[in-house]
Amino acid sequence: MNPKRLSWLIGALVVLAMLVPTAAAQTPTEQPAAAPAGKWCGSYHFVFFPGGPAGGVFAVNVYNGAVQAQADLGPRVDYVWSNWDPQTMVAQFKEAMATKPDGIAVMGHPGDEAFDPVIQQAEQAGILVTSQNTQLPNVETQYAANGFGYVGQDLYQTGYALGAEAVKRGNLKSGDRAMVWGLLAQPTRGERTKGVIDALKKAGLTVDEIEIDSATNADPTAGVPTFAAYVSSHPDVKLAVTDHGGLTATLPTYLKGAGKNPGDIYTAGFDVSPATLAGIRDGTINLVIDQQPWLQGYLPILQLCLTKAYGFSGLYVNTGGGFLDKSNVETLAPLIEKNIR
Repeated sequence: MNPKRLSWLIGALVVLAMLVPTAAAQTPTEQPAAAPAGKWCGSYHFVFFPGGPAGGVFAVNVYNGAVQAQADLGPRVDYVWSNWDPQTMVAQFKEAMATKPDGIAVMGHPGDEAFDPVIQQAEQAGILVTSQNTQLPNVETQYAANGFGYVGQDLYQTGYALGAEAVKRGNLKSGDRAMVWGLLAQPTRGERTKGVIDALKKAGLTVDEIEIDSATNADPTAGVPTFAAYVSSHPDVKLAVTDHGGLTATLPTYLKGAGKNPGDIYTAGFDVSPATLAGIRDGTINLVIDQQPWLQGYLPILQLCLTKAYGFSGLYVNTGGGFLDKSNVETLAPLIEKNIR
């Protein structure tokens, strides 16, 4: 293909993704129609990991982006849901390898130590691998030339930015107490929680870190007793940060369960959803950082297509950065309600 024509094609695909989001609003039980003849990536088979439970907060946005890419580009894609559990992801990756797809797009939550050996097996078997949401720095370096890319956020810096912004906008001061409910124990993924904690400690806050247990990780409503018990034993808490899109969306329920009204505790977290939008509107959620999960679905599929069809190396795309609160959330509200933003 002529290089100029190829450059035009790539640009057109990205623009199309932004302007025509119709397929992205599907529910996880729906599948797009078979790709019409002539789609330039239509001869390939990929496996895609949206990360969480089917239809869950954040994971559904990732899924919607991948479905749009499937509709635009034409590959056959199998979707694998993992309830955000790292061990499940590794086991499912092995099962996906056995189907001998052309490529696999993974969430990096298991970390390099757990994931690298099986990814290396896939690469040696000629299966392309790329990642989204959580980096796998070792294999990314090793296989970048093969097409191993990353679409997501810089975890530590994103966490640090949210912590610092919450201190500023929440008018918090040295000595105030903060709760950070995150995944500090998870390799790599825990860097975002660490970033939040470091920013709060630098501002002089007293920080209580609570690890999200597996039940709450899969179903955030299971964490209501945990939040209520913490607030009961720490009535002086001024800030609650939830390092998880599902938990952030559930903050209104947590506050109600703890007997708190909007504004009693400044709340901050990650990722937007229809439930998060409602919380921002009623004041139970004060600050959210948006890592644009729809792109974490669309671009990994595009990456696999570009590498398989044209031999492109891995691309690094940082999707995290923008803050949302009551002052600006209405600008994106129509897209948030469709699980696109």
